[in-house]
Amino acid sequence: MGNVSQLFGKDNKQQDDSIIQEDSIQDLACLWISRMDRGLSASEQQELVEWCKQKTQHHNALLEMASYWDDLSVLNELSDLFPLIQPKVGNQRNKYSAIALAASVAIISIIGINTFVNESFLPYLPSYHEQTLTQTQTLKTQVGEQTSFTLQDGSQIQLNTNSLIKVDYSPTQRLLTLVQGEARFDVAKDKNRPFTVTVGEKSFTALGTIFNVQRNNNQAMELVVTEGKVLITKATTSITDIKDTLLSVSTAFMPDILEATLVISGEKAVIAENSAPITKTPVEKVSLDQINRDLAWQQGMLIFEGEPLSMALAEISRYTSSNFEIVDSKLSELTVAGYFKAGDIDGLLTSLQSNFGIIYRKNSSGTILLSSAE
Repeated sequence: MGNVSQLFGKDNKQQDDSIIQEDSIQDLACLWISRMDRGLSASEQQELVEWCKQKTQHHNALLEMASYWDDLSVLNELSDLFPLIQPKVGNQRNKYSAIALAASVAIISIIGINTFVNESFLPYLPSYHEQTLTQTQTLKTQVGEQTSFTLQDGSQIQLNTNSLIKVDYSPTQRLLTLVQGEARFDVAKDKNRPFTVTVGEKSFTALGTIFNVQRNNNQAMELVVTEGKVLITKATTSITDIKDTLLSVSTAFMPDILEATLVISGEKAVIAENSAPITKTPVEKVSLDQINRDLAWQQGMLIFEGEPLSMALAEISRYTSSNFEIVDSKLSELTVAGYFKAGDIDGLLTSLQSNFGIIYRKNSSGTILLSSAE
């Protein structure tokens, strides 16, 4: 059968919000079933559960629509969203177990099992609470783009230019992989689920923390901690060992038990991909001014305080598709100081010309050639 939306004369995918508000409960239930047929996103799953909580008529209508459906994927989705719950007192049941039971019975009848199966023998599916702890997605920015994201647990990520990060949340761990680029993490506290960012062969686990991680083109990693503490370990370190180490941090941190280094607020660590043992990671105390300079990108700015022009251009190039070439070699060591808006190439070139006597032109391929005015 598999087409409830046609049965009730509704389009299952092109509903306008204003039309949805005017539809009947039955029509909305029909719409939800048809959405389940194409697959619900995490936000849609939560919205459906909240809709069913509003009125008894809502989940009753959902049951009615499900009875017309002959698609296992929809019935399985119902069972996942509203799992069977063991009664805590006597035979009292959660009202949503009725939906799961109906979906389970429908599945049984479809596959041809005629024997009644008592619900105590049915597998207990992950609860909705467990599902809300699960999140898998990829976050990405283009060259010159900076974007902020809020994750399921309330943690916030600010991605710098040309960055890619993969999010993999589970009920036991919050694991993120920084594939390229740079990100700032403002971590929501959850002592039962460590927040770990993996970069290459290293992992950075937060302890109630705000921190910044950058992966350079040469595969070196830079960590700046602005609040709390971050534990550096091997990427292969198990979640159990990480949790045990986090417990030891609150008493007496012993890095030799688990190869690890602890970086605290106001400290910075630069790690090469194939560096010395983690316990030998160089960690330096940095001033607030230096932190503000290193993290100025979070306000869309770049700050230079005497860096060679070649180094400054390498940093500026991260925010634009334009390429630079220093024609006069003596300009490479010219030191640059000042504030620049990230991605504002015209403003940069004007400043170089007026303040440093550097002229520029573009060749046929679009590369910006820099030379001395003399």
